[in-house]
Amino acid sequence: RPHRTELYDDPPLGCWPIVYSPDYNITFMGLEKLHPFDAGKWGKVINFLKEEKLIADDMIVQAREATDDDLLVVHTRRYLNKLKWSFVVATITEIPPVAFLPNFVVQRKVLKPLRTQTGGTIMAGKLAVDRGWAINVGGGFHHCSSDKGGGFCAYADITLAIKFLFERVQGVSRATIIDLDAHQGNGHERDFMDDPRVYIMDAYNRYIYPGDGFAKRAIKRKVELEWGTEDTEYLQKVHTHVEGALNEFKPDIVVYNAGTDILDGDPLGGLAISPQGIVKRDEVVFRAARSRGIPVLMVTSGGYQKRTARIIADSILNLHSLGLLGRERPACALGSPSLHQMVRDSAKDFSNLSLQ
Repeated sequence: RPHRTELYDDPPLGCWPIVYSPDYNITFMGLEKLHPFDAGKWGKVINFLKEEKLIADDMIVQAREATDDDLLVVHTRRYLNKLKWSFVVATITEIPPVAFLPNFVVQRKVLKPLRTQTGGTIMAGKLAVDRGWAINVGGGFHHCSSDKGGGFCAYADITLAIKFLFERVQGVSRATIIDLDAHQGNGHERDFMDDPRVYIMDAYNRYIYPGDGFAKRAIKRKVELEWGTEDTEYLQKVHTHVEGALNEFKPDIVVYNAGTDILDGDPLGGLAISPQGIVKRDEVVFRAARSRGIPVLMVTSGGYQKRTARIIADSILNLHSLGLLGRERPACALGSPSLHQMVRDSAKDFSNLSLQ
């Protein structure tokens, strides 16, 4: 029998299946600046979506931290014990000074945010099946497998979300991972190496980290990209292979790893995709899944530039404007809308009318 987990409690009805917690963001004494990652990008995405009036705080699903019991669904006890050594966490996150911090600080300031994002991905898996789509504004730690972390990934959230669905949700027995981060997703590939229930499509720069030849054996549809690949070629390949993947294997859920490190100028990705190209890419994946009635769970994964958060927000706004998310904005069931909200909404409806 599966263990009891709070991650599968139903959120308030009417909340959007957008999962986030302020605990996602990593800040401690400026050390986070020693990594090219924008460690506050997740909160910035939410702020942009609020500015655009797509969401309000009470409309999003609050992510909860994954517990040890949750993590043990995939991870070995040996691996979780290793994270009690600061130097191990420093190696995984690629922030060397972390090695010199007491582990209780590392747990609270580095691993708790990553555990909360991991909880968010697991929650978003169930939400996607219930609602047809879900977006975890964090997560996508695709270099972590059951017994090994790396590349800023300390927990295998993609593997966890899929295993949770297989074990707990009736009617979910096949999954497709579409991994479009600039890097090969060797973590979930190692975890699902011989699992016929999971189909993996991975498009990545063939010359960069992790270059995991063993893990590549798990990829059913491999799209190896050259340095500096640009929009036209990239989008054509994504379109062809996403369609091909979903025609070849009919999954009950698509897990979409939507890394933005494909962006031109990313110091680690080595590709040259424009902001508009990223927005279009996400649209291609959502269109392919939604047109087939397959629920889609999106996680945001890698993306190492300051402008990344704006692009992710623009992409979500684009998906909404095209009706690829729910058409309606939810009225969150956490109390009736304020007068201010109702006035704002009716003003918006009026302005929409006058635009038509």
